[in-house]
Amino acid sequence: MKASRTRYSIVILAIGLAVLSYVQRVAISEAAGPISRDLRLSREQMGLIFGAFGLAYALFEVPMGLLGDRRGVRRVLTQIVLAWSAFTALTGVAWNVGSLYAIRFLFGAGEAGCFPNLTRMLSAWLPARERVTAQSLMWAFTRWGGAATPPLALLCIHWFGWRWAFVGFAVLGLVWCAVFLLWFRDDPAQHRAVNAAERRMLEASRVLTTHHAGERHWMSLLLTRQVAVLVVQYFCFSYVWYFYITWLPTYLRQGRGQSPERAAALAVLPLLFGGFGSLASGLAPARLSRRAIAFCGFLATAILLFALTHIRSVVAAMLAMGVASFSSDLTMPISWDACVEIGGSYTATVAAAMNMLGNFAGFIAPVLGGVLLQRTGGDWNLLIDTMAGAALVSALCWLYLDPEKARREREMGLALHTGMSTDILSP
Repeated sequence: MKASRTRYSIVILAIGLAVLSYVQRVAISEAAGPISRDLRLSREQMGLIFGAFGLAYALFEVPMGLLGDRRGVRRVLTQIVLAWSAFTALTGVAWNVGSLYAIRFLFGAGEAGCFPNLTRMLSAWLPARERVTAQSLMWAFTRWGGAATPPLALLCIHWFGWRWAFVGFAVLGLVWCAVFLLWFRDDPAQHRAVNAAERRMLEASRVLTTHHAGERHWMSLLLTRQVAVLVVQYFCFSYVWYFYITWLPTYLRQGRGQSPERAAALAVLPLLFGGFGSLASGLAPARLSRRAIAFCGFLATAILLFALTHIRSVVAAMLAMGVASFSSDLTMPISWDACVEIGGSYTATVAAAMNMLGNFAGFIAPVLGGVLLQRTGGDWNLLIDTMAGAALVSALCWLYLDPEKARREREMGLALHTGMSTDILSP
């Protein structure tokens, strides 16, 4: 019997939600100008608004990841999407800096746990050989969705105003929820469209994401050195990446003298190139070391960002930033699959810890950027140099990280406690 392909529809659901989450979070960077004018916000205040999302997202990541591991992805993801859609719409009713900060903080809390639970969903629904490819597709489309957002948001703001634009984006989340609840099941074996051959194909993945007696407690797992280094490299990666979805349009307008329309067009490049980087990583031959890809990607990012500050041509500088984004996004599928290799049945929890630190960077990076710009009279090169330094730290982390070794050690420990064969535990 030929295996059914229901698992691919789950990948499409994951890609759809990933794109939607980025469209809704990136939109505010393009709306920063009209919001600042209407609410009379300074750069420093706008930096705090940008950072509110990252702070809340970080604080609620691990609780939402742990809930997904314990209560199931279907229930938790539905609650997540409904919550963030509500606060996306409420962004349009903000009347001052305090109200906007509170709404964006709650929006960040609503989005917390999205990608850790998507990672768990893919780990349960895909065999190991397809996981990295699915992650690469998800992150590629996510970047491209984010790349399309600046011009799309600019049009929506021009036609409807920034307040109603956020209401329109929120409706998309409700549509996704309806489709997800009708089609998705936590256990592939319980899905009516999965035949016996596909169930056998996914059995190892079901074992991987099932809790077993004798396995390591989630708290002690989070305290291992592998997890510590994993989250540090992702913090530094995110410190760089958040510039692209917060300060980049302002940098192009004020630091490079571009018009709003030209800035919106150029701001597409880092996310566009980043999507190709994620895709290239997933399609890379299996014989290539994932650790080597991650190290070289981050090292190239550091070099390109440092060089960018010495490039006078705006187009050449943005191409350099685009290639830097391509290089760092080579690591995205690798980092998220490492959460599966290290976390096992606590995949969402490990992924949440990693993403938590990433979103602390999402709070620190725009806030620090606002402070640096305010106190140096707009020295953008200093801010970009800090990004180059962060990318170098990420590269050094991958000299230590070894997710495959961590997986083998976890499987051997579990086999000793349960008597299972490591052949069964290895997907």
